[in-house]
Amino acid sequence: MTVEEKAAQLGSVNADRVVEDGEVDREAAEEWLGEGIGHLTRIGGEGGLSPAEAAQVTNELQEILGETRLGVPAIPHEECLSGYMGPEATTFPQMIGMASTWNPELLGEVTHTIRGELEALGTVHALSPVLDVARDLRWGRVEETFGEDPYLIARMAAEYVTGLQGEGREDGISATLKHFVGHGATDGGKNRSSLNVGPRELRETHLFPYEAVIAEAGAESVMNAYHDIDGVPCASSEWLLTDVLRGEFGFDGTVVSDYYSVRHLETEHRVAETKPEAGAAAVEAGIDVELPYTDYYGEFLVEAVENGDLAEETLDTSVRRVLREKVRKGVLDEPTVDPDAAADAFHTEKAREVTARAARQSMTLLKNDDDFLPLSGIESVAAIGPKVDDPKELMGDYAYAAHYPEEEYEADAVTPLAALEEREGIDVTHEGGCTISGPSTEGFDDAVTAADDADVALAFVGARSAVDFSDVEADQEEKPSVPTSGEGCDVTDLGLPGVQDELVSRLAETDTPLAVVVVSGKPHSIEDIAESEGVDAVLYAWLPGDEGGPAIADTLFGETNPGGRLPVSLAKSVGQLPVYYNRKENTAEKEYVYTDSEPVYPFGYGLSYTDFSYDEFSLSTESVAPLGEFEASVTVENVGDRAGSEVVQLYATPENPSQARPVQELIAFERVELEAGESARVTFSLSATQMAFHDLAMDLAVEEGDYELRVGRSAADIEASDSLSVTGTKRVPRSGRTYFAESAVEEAAGSGGSQ
Repeated sequence: MTVEEKAAQLGSVNADRVVEDGEVDREAAEEWLGEGIGHLTRIGGEGGLSPAEAAQVTNELQEILGETRLGVPAIPHEECLSGYMGPEATTFPQMIGMASTWNPELLGEVTHTIRGELEALGTVHALSPVLDVARDLRWGRVEETFGEDPYLIARMAAEYVTGLQGEGREDGISATLKHFVGHGATDGGKNRSSLNVGPRELRETHLFPYEAVIAEAGAESVMNAYHDIDGVPCASSEWLLTDVLRGEFGFDGTVVSDYYSVRHLETEHRVAETKPEAGAAAVEAGIDVELPYTDYYGEFLVEAVENGDLAEETLDTSVRRVLREKVRKGVLDEPTVDPDAAADAFHTEKAREVTARAARQSMTLLKNDDDFLPLSGIESVAAIGPKVDDPKELMGDYAYAAHYPEEEYEADAVTPLAALEEREGIDVTHEGGCTISGPSTEGFDDAVTAADDADVALAFVGARSAVDFSDVEADQEEKPSVPTSGEGCDVTDLGLPGVQDELVSRLAETDTPLAVVVVSGKPHSIEDIAESEGVDAVLYAWLPGDEGGPAIADTLFGETNPGGRLPVSLAKSVGQLPVYYNRKENTAEKEYVYTDSEPVYPFGYGLSYTDFSYDEFSLSTESVAPLGEFEASVTVENVGDRAGSEVVQLYATPENPSQARPVQELIAFERVELEAGESARVTFSLSATQMAFHDLAMDLAVEEGDYELRVGRSAADIEASDSLSVTGTKRVPRSGRTYFAESAVEEAAGSGGSQ
C-alpha cells in the first residue's frame, strides 16, 4: 500500500459528501474514495434514506471502492443508541429508561433486534452504547447513560454489546463503547468541558465499566471523549488510549474518534497548531479512524509522514487494525446486501413486541398515596400537558425524530393521548395547558376546567429532548419548545422547564385526583410535586419510545404493574448536587443551611402495586480469602394480591478501610418476577475481588478486614445486613478479577407459586 492508501484507510466520508437527493453523486464519490476509505459515515441516517435506499446507496459506494486499485470495501457505520437512528426505524426506550428496568437480558433482546435492522442496511459498525457515569445531572446527555452507578452501567452495557455483536467477531454489529472516559462528570455539567478527578476515582468509577465490558463482552470498538483530563485531551492521550485501553485492558479492536474531536485538538484545546500536527497526535495516541469526515487525517497524515513528524510504522499499526476489522466483519468477502429485502427487517412484529415490553418494564412509580393507582371505576379522564400528544416527545436525543427535528417524520409511535383514547368506556378530554419551555399561562384556565370536569386528571410533563448545537439566543426563554435534555442541552436548573411546575400546582389545587406522569430523559428535581398533597401519584415514564403511550396507559390502569427502579438519585434542587448514592460519608452527610443532603428519591427506588417482604438473608461463610468466592442469599415473597416484580439489590461497604471509601457500593442485583403469594430464594455468587479498591500505591487490592453486606429494595431502604471478614490483603491480578456477580432464583420452600 502507498502512504496515501494507508492514510485513506484511517479516514471516513459522510453521506452529505457523496449522496445527493437520495442517489450517489458518482463524481464526488470517485473523488473522495479514489484511494479507498476506512468508514462510510451514516449513509442511511445522515442521508435521510429509506432502508431500501440506504442499502442500495451503500452497495453502490462499495462497488465504487471495488474499482479502486486495491478494491478494499469500507466499514459502514450508523448510530443506534435507542434504535437505528434513521428513517422508518424502531425506536426503543432511551437508555436511562432501559437502565430503569434493571433487566440486562431484556436490553440484550433490544439490541439483538436493532442488529437485524442495521444488518439489512449493510451496516457492520455502530456507535453505541454510552458508558459514561452520570455524576452531574445538569449534563444534557444523562438521558443517554445507564445512570450513576458503575456496576449497573457495566452490567447493562455488557448485555447491550452482546445483543449487538453476537457470539463471535464474525457475527453481528461491532459495538462502540463511548465516551472514553469520564464524559459524565465534567466541569459544570457542560458537554465537552474539562474533567478534573483523582486517579483513584477515574479508575474505580469511570474506567471500570469499560474494563468490565471489554473483559466480559469483548467490545470491538471504543470512541474517545471530547474533553481533557487534567489538561490532556482524551483524543491525544497515549496513556489513556494505548497504555490503559490496550495495555492494561487488553482491548484489540479499533478506536474511532468522536465526531470532530481530532479537529478540536487544533480549534478547541489548541494543543496542535496545524492539521498535520493534530492528525499525527491523534494517531500516535491511538485513534485509528477519524470520524465523521477525513479532515485531519488523509493528506495531512501523508504530509506528517513525509516531513518526518509521524513514523510510517505508527500509521501501519492503525491500518492493520482497520483492515483486520474489515476481514473479521466479512466486508472483504461480501460488502453488499439485498436492497429488496431491507424493508422486511423493519416494522416487524418481534420488534414491536420487544419495544413494548421494554417500555412497560421501564415505568417507575415514585409516589402512590393511598393506592391511588391503578385507576379503576372511572368514566372520564383529563389528559393535560405538553408531553401528552406528540410522538417526538417519546424519543431520546439519538432517535431519528429528535436528532433531526426539522426532518419530516411519519409517526410510528403511539402517544399517551392516543392510548388513553383507545380505552373503552373512558371519556378523554385533552388540554395542552402550556408549552414545554415557553412562559405563557394562557392555557391554564382551560386545563383547570378540564380537570374539574373529569374524574381523574393526568398531567404529562417533562423536558424536550434533542441535539442542539445552536447558540443561545436573546429570546430563548420565550420559545415554546427549547430542548433542555440531550446532547448540547446542558442546564443550570433541574426543575421542569417553562411553567410546567406552575401548571401542576394549579391542577393540584382542584378537587380532582391528580397523577403526574414525567415523560423526560432529565432527572428532574420534583420535590414540590412529590410533597404536594394535591398530587396523588407520580409515574416516571422516561422517554419510552414507539410503544410509550400504551405502556403508560397500561401502567396507570393496572394492566402492567410498574417494576422500574431509579438508576439515578433525584435531587431536591440543582444546588444540592452531587446526590449520587455512593458518595463518601463526609460528602453524603454534610448538610446545607436550608436543606439536607438526601435526594427526593434515592438510587434504586421504585414502588409497585403489590408488596414484597425479605427474609432469611445469609452469607455462605463468615470469612473469605482475598481472592475467594462466597454466596449471599435472601428470600423474597410477594405478600400482595397481584403479580409484580422486585429488584433485589446487594450493596457492600468496608467497615474500617485504610482510606475514605463510598458509603456503599452496588455489587449485585436481580429483577425477580413473582405471582401473588409466591416466594423465591435469590442467591448471588460473588468474589471478594468485587470489593477491591486501589491502595495507596494505586494497585488494585482486596484489603483485609470486615465488610458489611446489605440487601434491600433501594440504596436507602436496606432490609437486612451481615458481616463478612476478608482474611488477608492481596493485590488482584487482572486474570483473577471478577467483574459481575452471578445470580440464581429458585422457588422458596412453601411458596404459593412456581418459579
